[in-house]
Amino acid sequence: MNAPLTEPSSTTTENLDHQRAAIAALGHELRALVDATVRTAVPAETLHRMTDEVRRLTGRLTGRRRLRAEIPAVDVFPGGVRMYSPVTGPGSPLAPPMRVTPDGDGVVGHCMLGIAHEGPPGYVHGGMSAMLLDELMGWACYGAGTPAMTVSLRTRYHGPVPLETPLRVHARVTGREHRKIFVTGSISTEQDRTAHLVTAEAVFVSPDPDRARALFPDGAP
Repeated sequence: MNAPLTEPSSTTTENLDHQRAAIAALGHELRALVDATVRTAVPAETLHRMTDEVRRLTGRLTGRRRLRAEIPAVDVFPGGVRMYSPVTGPGSPLAPPMRVTPDGDGVVGHCMLGIAHEGPPGYVHGGMSAMLLDELMGWACYGAGTPAMTVSLRTRYHGPVPLETPLRVHARVTGREHRKIFVTGSISTEQDRTAHLVTAEAVFVSPDPDRARALFPDGAP
């Protein structure tokens, strides 16, 4: 599912791998910083000093910045590597990041959410559960051969999703109607895969080529 749309040269592949590794390393450290930030109980004076240090570090990320709709050069869109995805992106300080693999007639995601994703004390924010499912359902559409976008997502919460616990997210396509694609999904813990803590039903729509080009001028085929 992560194969590039075209085969790059070996030099380009080596450069991309090097850049992606650097992005992932920075993302890892930023996630560690976010985790420390939401856990800390240090005095205000320490927080003010840290604020100044972080501001200086941010100032060092100079140079060209990509535009709002610009696809990063390190990404493969649609259906491939998304380095800054808030769900799967290893370069994102917001992402778990979730690892996605094919699984029978669907796809499965593995991740663990931390204190930064907390809703009720000790448990995952419900909006994060919906985001995990929405992302994986999109992967299921692509895995079934049709990249598509969400038009509706109905989520049911059967039990709280624990933080700092390995999770298993599953999604599969259940039917089609013209450009509509029907998908189901669930979240459980790795320890008890049969106990679905969150389930969802969604409708995705595959945009027609003209609409796809208008939405994603840099990435539509």
